Amino acid sequence: MEELAATVGAQGESSGGGAGGGGGGDGKYVRYTAEQVEALERVYAECPKPSSTRRQQLIRECPILSNIESKQIKVWFQNRRCREKQKKEAVQLQSVNKKLNSMNKLLMEENERLQKQVSQLVYENGYMKQQLQNVTATTTDTRCDSLVATPQHSSRTGNNPIGLLSIAEEAMGEFLSKAKGTAVDWVQIPGMKPGPDSVGTVAISHSCNGVAARACSLVSLEPTEIMEILKDRQSWFRDCRKLEVFAKFPAGNGGILELIYMQVYAPTTLAPARDFWTLRYTSSLEDGSLVVCERSMSGSGAGPNPSTASQFVRAKMLPSGYLIRPCEGGGSIIHIVDHLDLEAWSVPEVLQPLYKSSKLVAQKMTVAALHHIRQIAQETSGDVTHTLGKQPAVLRAFRQKLSRGFNDAINGFNDDGWSLMQIDGAEDLIISVNSAKNLSTISNSTAALSLPGGILCVKAAMLLQNVSPSLMVRFLREHRSEWADFSVDAYAAASLRGDTFALPGLSPSQFSGNQTTMSLGITAENEILEIIQLEGHALSQEEASVMWRNIHLLQICNGVDDNAGEACSELVFSPIDEMFPDDAPILSSGFRILELDSKTCDRQDMLAAKRMMNLASNLEVRSSDATGCTASSSDSRSVLIIAFQFLFESHLQGNVVTMARQYARNVISSVQRVAMAITPSGLHGRPKSTSGSPEALTLARWICQSYSFHLGDQLLKSNYHGGDSVLKQLWHHQDAILCCSLKLHPVFIFANQAGLDMLETTLVALQDVSLDKIFDEAGRKALCNVVPQVMQQGFALVPAGIGMSTMGRHVSFEQAIAWKVLTEENTVHCLAFAFINWSFV
Repeated sequence: MEELAATVGAQGESSGGGAGGGGGGDGKYVRYTAEQVEALERVYAECPKPSSTRRQQLIRECPILSNIESKQIKVWFQNRRCREKQKKEAVQLQSVNKKLNSMNKLLMEENERLQKQVSQLVYENGYMKQQLQNVTATTTDTRCDSLVATPQHSSRTGNNPIGLLSIAEEAMGEFLSKAKGTAVDWVQIPGMKPGPDSVGTVAISHSCNGVAARACSLVSLEPTEIMEILKDRQSWFRDCRKLEVFAKFPAGNGGILELIYMQVYAPTTLAPARDFWTLRYTSSLEDGSLVVCERSMSGSGAGPNPSTASQFVRAKMLPSGYLIRPCEGGGSIIHIVDHLDLEAWSVPEVLQPLYKSSKLVAQKMTVAALHHIRQIAQETSGDVTHTLGKQPAVLRAFRQKLSRGFNDAINGFNDDGWSLMQIDGAEDLIISVNSAKNLSTISNSTAALSLPGGILCVKAAMLLQNVSPSLMVRFLREHRSEWADFSVDAYAAASLRGDTFALPGLSPSQFSGNQTTMSLGITAENEILEIIQLEGHALSQEEASVMWRNIHLLQICNGVDDNAGEACSELVFSPIDEMFPDDAPILSSGFRILELDSKTCDRQDMLAAKRMMNLASNLEVRSSDATGCTASSSDSRSVLIIAFQFLFESHLQGNVVTMARQYARNVISSVQRVAMAITPSGLHGRPKSTSGSPEALTLARWICQSYSFHLGDQLLKSNYHGGDSVLKQLWHHQDAILCCSLKLHPVFIFANQAGLDMLETTLVALQDVSLDKIFDEAGRKALCNVVPQVMQQGFALVPAGIGMSTMGRHVSFEQAIAWKVLTEENTVHCLAFAFINWSFV
């Protein structure tokens, strides 16, 4: 180690602690001893960016640094931070490079498969041309049948392992040809693009027997671990009700043959559930890859429980499975194929598109498997943060319980204790009762929530025309007070706690209007898990003793992204104790919307073109956010399933039935009203512009013109030439631009994309956000001076501060500008705010 430089000039600059360190000023260099570097590293571990005062204190407290100037130490810390940043960036780049190399390998394989498919099609095209040229008087020659006849295999029986192995090996060959070959004509699924951060490449069948989906992805888990996770289908396939292995046989090369019976929930109340008898074969290939393939066995006998056989239709699983290949440098490449024949003939004609939808199979089954694997990989690597002290596995278990509880309510299986009580033909309400089901409250214990009566479920199905499922679910989630009854929620919460409770009509409560949402995270499949707190108050002290003022709901929501092209949207919730124990009982209720027909228009393009056509100032106008295809472009249909569950005491069963029926009718009425409002065809074209609710394009012009008039500068730096250009530029402006009404309690009526991101809300929910709620206490005090100043001189500058999003996150901004927005008649229409350089704290 070289000695410390003999002379350190007063103007000399400090190096980063290594030989040849950065010079500056008079060009002299400084070399640090090991002891000096160790002292600086200790301080850096505690405070990477010390202030001038802290540096002076360091020099005083550490004698070995006494001959080093504060300015030189400042440079050392700058260089040290720079090196650490470069190191982190290098690690990130290596990770991205690894993903890109693996993804490139996948894309090359996909390209090779497509080339083979093209060659096959060219060959078939030439062959067909030759056959057409040879068509003469021999057109009746039946020898042509031999050209397209499927070779008949010798009959085999599955009663012995040898016969099963023969079937399994044939199934494996067919599966591999689908996973990597051209056995199925695959089409890239809309809305999913390959990339290092994507779930992988996903494709659906273009035309084949049944419905099929295929996916390929890179995952940072070992093949054996992935295989075990995927074989445990109940842990990730939420539509899987039951999976039983009835027999297991050893096969060659360490393989395993399994006979499996599986039950799958029906997605609606309008068709029976499906079950499968399958043969599963687990084996390994010569290159070290693992293969798990599965196919249905012949025969249509009853399941293990003949008493419930009438509730199932036997479906077929064509050769499907998983190919898991080890990847260089760790991790695995997964190929997944799901190929089913769901016997669409057995359901009403209106529902047959659901059972012929490869897109729905991809979403519910294929992509769900990938998402689950990636979630486990993230949890294993520690990339998933804990929320409210809950382990990620606990939150995943709650999502699973919510989904399974909702599926149980929709299907109402006899062997679960459900029995049909009555059907209200007037509104197609189905009411069923379960007096046998227990909700366990203590894990690993025989104790259960006392149910002196049982569980009541009221459910219904509705057909929606030209309604965006994602928009409908967003509205139901963000505007709960529009359809829910607080007293019914209070009844459900109190009964689930096992407390003394009475019917809502006997102990009324009122919703105070305050609703708090606490996010528990968003999963890889964009599923939102959250806790909702509804604040209410009883009408008297007596009622307050039996009705809880605050209600907590555990809720999951998925399918709310317009651009994801998802075929199913859901909102499922359950009352939950405010302590949120890991073994809390769940009683699921909610909504499910399934698309029956795909829209012919491109939803993403429609969203970009029409999302801001009108303001979200009232229900009729905010329907423009639906941006579903207009009636003139293509009609679309979807089916909405509603199911609500209630606990009841035996002596109150009749009263609960009456309450549940009326509540369901009210919810249906609310949903129909919302559906009419958000139906594009119901708008009869674009709404007329009025002074109270101008079109977005008109308001955009007013905002920009008023900004220029009051501040003498252009809000949009680039030139625009009328038309929709000004609206598009304002919508994509980097600053968060928001407009609020001129009322006693101002609420927002407009926000651009950055503004919606800052508030963490949507155009539909924007009108529920008031101006004062986005500022902290200091900001609200500043507003008292800002608003009068804006009204007097036309604009005002708001100093840097801290705001709050609708999700409760703190938002900092360097500066905000407020100005009056004037109409063409020079009347004040609203106030506009531009938040500059905002970010989440």
